[in-house]
Amino acid sequence: MSMIIDRRLNGKNKSTVNRQRFMNRYRKHIKKAVSEAVNKRSITDVESGSSITIPRRDLSEPVFHHGTGGLNQQVMPGNKEFVTGDRIKRPPGGGGQGGSGNGQASDQGEGMDEFTFQINHDEFLEFMFDGLELPNMREKQLHEMVEFRTHQAGFTTDGPPDRLNIVRSLRSAHARRIALSGGTRREIRKLKRELREMEVQPGSMDKDRADVIRAELKELNGKMKKLPFIDDIDLRYNNFVKVPQPSNKAVMFCVMDVSGSMTQEIKDMAKRFFILLYLFLQRSYKQIEVVFIRHHTAAKEVDEDDFFYSRETGGTIVSSALDMTKDIIEKRYSPNDWNIYVAQASDGDNWEGDSSVCSKILVNGLMPLVQYFSYVEITDRQHQNLWREYETIQDGYPDTFAMQQIKTAADIYPVFRKLFEKKEA
Repeated sequence: MSMIIDRRLNGKNKSTVNRQRFMNRYRKHIKKAVSEAVNKRSITDVESGSSITIPRRDLSEPVFHHGTGGLNQQVMPGNKEFVTGDRIKRPPGGGGQGGSGNGQASDQGEGMDEFTFQINHDEFLEFMFDGLELPNMREKQLHEMVEFRTHQAGFTTDGPPDRLNIVRSLRSAHARRIALSGGTRREIRKLKRELREMEVQPGSMDKDRADVIRAELKELNGKMKKLPFIDDIDLRYNNFVKVPQPSNKAVMFCVMDVSGSMTQEIKDMAKRFFILLYLFLQRSYKQIEVVFIRHHTAAKEVDEDDFFYSRETGGTIVSSALDMTKDIIEKRYSPNDWNIYVAQASDGDNWEGDSSVCSKILVNGLMPLVQYFSYVEITDRQHQNLWREYETIQDGYPDTFAMQQIKTAADIYPVFRKLFEKKEA
């Protein structure tokens, strides 16, 4: 019996595999805890990890143990109520008065201990966006390559031993032996035929000639045996080459109403929604550009700071922002090279008559160019004409146009999941 003793020092990431097994086993509980954490804190805090808490009762697993076996008799001290053969009734409530994790007794006889551990930023986002997908994500044409993928491209006569292709090598060796021994084989067949004819007609048998033929056959057969079964020139190795892959590029258009009805609270909720979308796009694309377009009666492309905190206000004409978005796409972001996503946030106000103009711009101009258009209406009031006009567009583009309403900050993450939930094939 051999015994193996591991004397290696504990590596820095020695428990990484066990950690991944644990997270896969309790994925459902961790995902639920992450969703609760998102609702409890600001979306802008997702750049950091989080402490995840799982009730300890959900971590219980069946175990094997040795029973006492046989018949046992126990004498309980101070017994004044029971005699031999009596059965003790189960306590009401399903159990005894077990202590809780926080030092207080539980009314249900069940402990309240919880298991808490820390997950990092990447793990937090993985569970946060689990089950979501980017609609109509496409690989654009070769442009600004940043990745290479290895593919097999035929065979080569030189390479490392681990890439040796045995079948190809044996096939090459067989072809070489046939080519080199072709003339010798023909000569052997000719001499054998001549010797056979002499043996068939004993009267014309020339013994001297027969001895010469036999000597030549022996020499030729020896020459055949000297051919190596496999030679260095027969070896063939699998050849691998690096092939450039298309760089997935995306542009995200953030369109927001900054009219007088848009309070700072509504703008803050819109900002959280845009941040979620940006983080989601980061997980799928190597290169992302963000275009900020704010509008009241006129649209303007601005930087991020002006987009969220500029005090410029006015009336509301949504079509001006959609027109500008369409113009920027045509000038700077060709749909052949970019995956285009548009996210619009508004409180639903719009000048009467402009909503129909918005519908025409979307149907005839924007929707054929974009991969996905999402509209969120941040208000707790009744929907107005812009929402009703957009509903007709959603009926015509069910896969590329989506709209949801956000009433409070707690609705941001659930609404985001509805907009980008993975659709069944």
